[in-house]
Amino acid sequence: MSYEQQRRDLVSHLEQRESLSDETLDAMRAVPRHAFVPQQHRSKAYRDSPLPIGDGQTISAPHMVAIMTELLELSYGDTVLEIGTGCGYHAAVTAEIVGPENVYSIEYHDSLARRARETLTAVGYGDISIRTGDGKKGWPEGAPFTAIYLTCAAPEFPPALKDQLAVGGRLLGPVGKGQQVLVRAVKQPDGHFDEEEHGYVRFVPLQ
Repeated sequence: MSYEQQRRDLVSHLEQRESLSDETLDAMRAVPRHAFVPQQHRSKAYRDSPLPIGDGQTISAPHMVAIMTELLELSYGDTVLEIGTGCGYHAAVTAEIVGPENVYSIEYHDSLARRARETLTAVGYGDISIRTGDGKKGWPEGAPFTAIYLTCAAPEFPPALKDQLAVGGRLLGPVGKGQQVLVRAVKQPDGHFDEEEHGYVRFVPLQ
């Protein structure tokens, strides 16, 4: 079965399993996940499960990428900061909705950042901005962001990320040291954050 057919089947599975918008489903349908998966795991690229990508990191399960995309409520032109580029797949899904030039991504591991940049360029998302660094510090020059999400678990949302979020913006990520919960926080005009919990999850820790 071709990668394209496997991807269509995966998205059909997600459509039945989750409550997802057409924008999220179209983005998941458009991005070739197999291109971001190491060669030795490529035959499993369209299974709905995480896979290792090197440096102790993983590519998230497709359903989790879809759920996070949905919770961010993105629109074209929104500026988005991703903490934890990994292989670049999640950034590409985000870019399908907001436009590649509006996506900023920080990766702790230089080897992963370089590989992600090469892959993203090869599959048409070369305008995504990627830098190697400490995700807890965010990307001040790009602020304020409409949305910020973490693909790694933090004990709490880093203060710099809260500061760099626009009023009305969404901050999303796994929070917790042992047991992790997917938390969405919306920034209010007075600087307060309204938080919602969206279930237990398991992510690699923020470096």
